[in-house]
Order: sequence, then C-alpha cells, then structure tokens
Amino acid sequence: MSEVIHHHCAVLGKPIEHSLSPVLHNTAYHALGLDDWLYTKVEVGEADLDAFLRALDPSWAGLSLTMPLKRTIQPYGVPNDRWSRMLHVANTAIFSWRDSSQKPDIKLYNTDVEGIERAFTHSWETGGTVTNSTSSGDSNQSGKSSKGARAVILGNGNTALSSLAACTELHVPGIGSIGQVTVCARHKHENDPMGQLAQSAYGQKIDYVQVPLIEAPEMLHQADIVINTIPAHGADETAQRLQDSLMKHQHNLSGRTLLDVVYDPRPTKLMQVWRNAGGTAIGGEEMLLYQAIAQVKLMTAGANIIRTADFEEAMRSALQEAL
Repeated sequence: MSEVIHHHCAVLGKPIEHSLSPVLHNTAYHALGLDDWLYTKVEVGEADLDAFLRALDPSWAGLSLTMPLKRTIQPYGVPNDRWSRMLHVANTAIFSWRDSSQKPDIKLYNTDVEGIERAFTHSWETGGTVTNSTSSGDSNQSGKSSKGARAVILGNGNTALSSLAACTELHVPGIGSIGQVTVCARHKHENDPMGQLAQSAYGQKIDYVQVPLIEAPEMLHQADIVINTIPAHGADETAQRLQDSLMKHQHNLSGRTLLDVVYDPRPTKLMQVWRNAGGTAIGGEEMLLYQAIAQVKLMTAGANIIRTADFEEAMRSALQEAL
C-alpha cells in the first residue's frame, strides 16, 4: 500500500471485529494496482450511522453494510438496483461527491443476492451438481417435481429475504427453476415481507409457506436446496434433530445442496450433518467472496485502474488463508 491513501472504503456493523471483508477488498486493490486505496472495518450501530456519514470526506468511495445496518442505510441513499429497490435491504453504498463542502449522493445496492446465486452455481459447476430430485410429493414420470425444485430457507431476517430473491433466479441442474419455497422462522413476522416478495417477484409463481423452525427437519428431507441464514450456533439444534431424523428414517441427502451463510464456526454442525448424509454443503465464505467481488466492481468503477488482473482468484486465496 502507498503511504498516502486517497480513497477509503469500509465495512460497517455491530459487532464487526470478526469481518473478513478487509482481507478480500484490500487483496483486490493490490491485484488491481490501486495502491492508494484502503478498506477498513468500523464498528457502527444503528444509532451511530448518521454521525458516521456526516463525518465523511470526499476521499470515501463506498461502504459495505452488515448487521444491523442493511435497512438503517435506506433513508440516506437511493436504491440503484433491482433487489435493493424490491427488498428495501442494501449491503453496499457508493458515494458520488459533486462538491467537497456538500453531502455525497449515495447509491444503494444489494450484492447479497448475487453472492448467494454465485455460491450455488460455482458449486454445481465444480462438481456438486444436483442431478435428480428424490423429494416426495407431486411429480411427473421422470421423477422430478412437477412444481419445480424445492427450497427451504432457515431464518426470516434480512439475509433470508435476499435468499428468497436468489431463489427466484436460480436454476437447479437436472430439476429446473425453484417452484416451492418453505421458510422455517424462529420468530414469525406479523406482516411477512418474504411472503409478499414471493407473490410480487416479477410475477413468478412460487408456492410459498412459512412454518415454525421446530418443523425444519421434516422440511429439510424434502428440499433440493437449503439456505441457512441463522447466525453462529443458532441452527445447531436443528442440525441435531435433522441427524436424528435421518438415522431414524434411513434417509440420505445425496443430490441435495446446502448453503450455510455462516463461516464461523467452519464447518457448522448443520454442514457436518448434511455432508455425513451424502449432501453437498457450501460454507458462508463462498457467499462472502462473491458478494465482495460485486462490491469491489461497484466501488472501484470510477478508479483509474492501471492494469487488469484476475482479482477473483487472488481474493479466494486470501480468504482461504485467513480462514
């Protein structure tokens, strides 16, 4: 890095100490020859965000937002992509400074959806391909569900909302688009934003149902893909109950894919149970990588990049080393 930093970016959240985003972004800057760029992490809660934004100067190019700021940032900027507009959830803020004495224009983006999609597609393309659905239920003569692939999402917070958005665009190899989504919720919302999204996502017909988390093991048996959005050890009990159920009914999860957005601990108990039952389990570091790649492209779009580089592979290597 150059001793003089002319461009600043950071990830904000609370807590934030665990974040590996600086490793990813600074690696990309180095690969791109952006030696006067620096990406840091700053602990900022909901009550602190306004003061933090007011204190910024034109050296700031953008921010990554994590828990609990993905909705808090909304009044400060303008949604600039499909999913930040539809979900009212943004994990990326890009600054445009017209005058150093004024506040910047802030454009908001959601790269979590892309991160989830690319985590699945990368896994399928590199060997974890789903070839057949063995789920029970309506099926045609080929044995595949006549309603499309089945997805189960554990949790119903902001990341779960982005997961549902990703489900409207994913194509499961050998099965097709996702036609059924079950959300296993720890706390049911009075006005369920995920149900509203399922009905409004560009007219796509998705059979949507929300059930209590205690019913998750039964739902997981029937799923072609699963996305766990419950943080830390929050899904450990579900994993244990799934393991007990699989043993009791002598089921296996061959051909099924789990994405656990958690990357600490790594692997999670749910991932271990899934793999032991023959399924493919993707760690949260894959989603972290791909949403960060999209952020780097957005934040450096106006930079004078002196050389091109495959910064994706550099970021992946740095992330693996950090983990």
